[in-house]
Amino acid sequence: MDLPVMPPVSPMLAKSVKEIPDVGHVEPKWDGFRTIVFKDGDEIELGSRNEKPMTRYFPELIEALRRELPDRCVVDGEIVLVRGGRLDFDALQQRIHPAASRVKLLAEQTPASFVAFDLLALGDDDLTGTPFGERRSRLEQALAEASDPVFVTPATADLELARDWFTRFEGAGLDGVVAKPLDGTYQPDKRAMFKIKHERTADCVVAGYRWHKSGDVVGSLLLGLYGDGGRLHHVGVVAAFSMARRAELVAELAPLVATDLAGHPWGEWAEAQAAARSAGNGATRMPGAVSRWSAGKDLSFVPLRPERVVEVAYDHMEGDRFRHTAQFRRWRPDRDAASCTYAQLEAPDGLDLGEILQLDSSAG
Repeated sequence: MDLPVMPPVSPMLAKSVKEIPDVGHVEPKWDGFRTIVFKDGDEIELGSRNEKPMTRYFPELIEALRRELPDRCVVDGEIVLVRGGRLDFDALQQRIHPAASRVKLLAEQTPASFVAFDLLALGDDDLTGTPFGERRSRLEQALAEASDPVFVTPATADLELARDWFTRFEGAGLDGVVAKPLDGTYQPDKRAMFKIKHERTADCVVAGYRWHKSGDVVGSLLLGLYGDGGRLHHVGVVAAFSMARRAELVAELAPLVATDLAGHPWGEWAEAQAAARSAGNGATRMPGAVSRWSAGKDLSFVPLRPERVVEVAYDHMEGDRFRHTAQFRRWRPDRDAASCTYAQLEAPDGLDLGEILQLDSSAG
């Protein structure tokens, strides 16, 4: 491979802001695997955010990229997976599997797509020092004939349309929008763009905690919501505390520690953990389990009687869980734990993702 921009490259990042800035360009925020595609003829490498190649996990996408991208280019974008007209990040995570036979099967059962949103190199031209407005124009030209499963993300300069997208596109599983200054150069690993994400709050039951990596203070609080059948489901964690506060939480939560795990609503997860390890399969999201995303990390948890309620902020749901780590807002001593149900969560109106992917790449 011989390109003007060679792997590995750390993707340019975005910083969170509350309002959509009027910088001339807004596009949907895709929820997938951030990927930089390096293509030199038939040779292709997929670089990830941590700079480790993901090429082997998406054989069906490699073939599509060979067919749909220019002969020599470096393209920044997102690998996404669409099921039922929505982004499905859970299914996308399952695509990262060590067994070649499983990779092949999943490529057939849950094929991925690639959404392009920046162009770092084309032919012999290094475009990283070129203003984004020009890079965007050249991206649209270079991928003008690209077809499913390779897309150019729609974009707009119309702030009102961008606000409409922010609200409406959530129904297809997107979690916000990204604004990019048209005069900006490509700055690897720098927060030179702006992301605007949804933020909502929910009252959750605290039913356990994990130890911090230091071993003697709280690392994260495990959050639960009750489903229709009265079962407490694990929905995510709160983890951003100062070290002093982490130490305080150990003593504060000590009276709630459940000494009998068999009587805890998540007690069966201890057995599931043992079974998964015995079978050599860590593909579970239950507290106490080791997954391929956290191999070697101790994810055992301290069970707490499900009595304490916390208000947290979250951006959006992925299935029945918070997509990202929730943010602590306040304790809710006035709330009964039994009232913390899924019914409190706001559900966006549904939208078929195909409507977004088929928009003109420049929609406004």
